Amino acid sequence: MNHVLIIHEVEDYAAWKKIFDAASTIRKEAGEISYQVLKYEQEPNKIVHFSVWRSIEAAKSFFESPRLVEIRREAGVKSPDFIYLEELEAGVL
Repeated sequence: MNHVLIIHEVEDYAAWKKIFDAASTIRKEAGEISYQVLKYEQEPNKIVHFSVWRSIEAAKSFFESPRLVEIRREAGVKSPDFIYLEELEAGVL
């Protein structure tokens, strides 16, 4: 499995979430399989987007595209950190 961990601050979570939801089709077409959205406990506008992708290459191509740079700007995203991860092991306890 290929994962992407994105940590970023947003100006307004509700405004960001509308744009995030509206982009679901293009995320799926680009190769996103599933996702989770989390927030920092004490910082409601510090968002973590954790997702599973078809490939790391597909994820990088999508997140680094000019189209996504513009969508992030419109959504009020500040300085996102992208971490591309390949799963080594998973389990349930």
